[in-house]
Amino acid sequence: METTHGPRILTVTEEFAGQRVDRVLALGFPDLSRSRLKVLIEAGHVTRNGTVFYEPADLARMGATFVIDIPAPVPATPAGENIPFSILYEDGDLIVLDKPAGLVVHPAPGNETGTLVNALIAHCGDSLVGIGGEKRPGIVHRLDKDTSGVMIVAKTEKAHHALSADFAARRIDRSYLALCWGVPAPVRGEYEGNIGRDRRDRKRMALVSQGGKEALTRYTVQKAFGDYAALVECRLATGRTHQIRVHFSANGHPLMGDPVYLRRIPAVARRCPTGKRDVALDFPRQALHAARLGFTHPRTGETLLFETPPPEDFRALEMQLAGA
Repeated sequence: METTHGPRILTVTEEFAGQRVDRVLALGFPDLSRSRLKVLIEAGHVTRNGTVFYEPADLARMGATFVIDIPAPVPATPAGENIPFSILYEDGDLIVLDKPAGLVVHPAPGNETGTLVNALIAHCGDSLVGIGGEKRPGIVHRLDKDTSGVMIVAKTEKAHHALSADFAARRIDRSYLALCWGVPAPVRGEYEGNIGRDRRDRKRMALVSQGGKEALTRYTVQKAFGDYAALVECRLATGRTHQIRVHFSANGHPLMGDPVYLRRIPAVARRCPTGKRDVALDFPRQALHAARLGFTHPRTGETLLFETPPPEDFRALEMQLAGA
């Protein structure tokens, strides 16, 4: 059983060369199971020759040095933390909130504390613990850390089950606002394509020709800023990880500020006036806001709809792009 944390070091010898890395590491450290090693590798806790290594199925090369940095154990159940958040609506069944950009939704490797879940537990007390799972109590859906906007959280098992079913059946009315490079054409359209894990970089998602999950994003251009940028409304027919960010990037219109899917200056940025271009290129997060969320209340059957404007940084960027 794994009882300690800290680095483990293994250099591949000739007898183990050519075997899967997770198997080699399991042979070298019998107290670590292959499944545990797979989790550690995919979470970025293993390096190969000094570089973070993410592929447990890769074949080990003779002489390669692997370092496993086992993180300290964390509590099975997140603790409450006094983190403020904006509540739009609350009753005995659920909470609707406006999540700020920069707030992680639930604990995960690298973000074990300081999350929305920690804030919710502090707000709701022990009544929330365990609803929908220990690590994600109350969470029905999530937004990326740097995406702002409307979220719903369940406060009872019945509400969690009903809302989760509505999300799965696509009965939720939700839309996003995004600022992207270039102007999508036509002004009303859709992007379709299966989304799966990027084989070259496990932290990214990508359009995949085989496997993955079907994904469909419908969009409307609300404002065009010359031919170099646009404000778009997006509606999701499916809810895949990074769906809007992947679809827009794959179709040549990456979201402004996206740290994952915007890795070089877009060619269209050359047509953007210098001052506006500098502001857009310096935007520190993906310009994406969950603006609208409508659903049927799981107990009363009432139709509820919540809308919030984008946060100040998003609006400031939009105004800069629209300025003369």
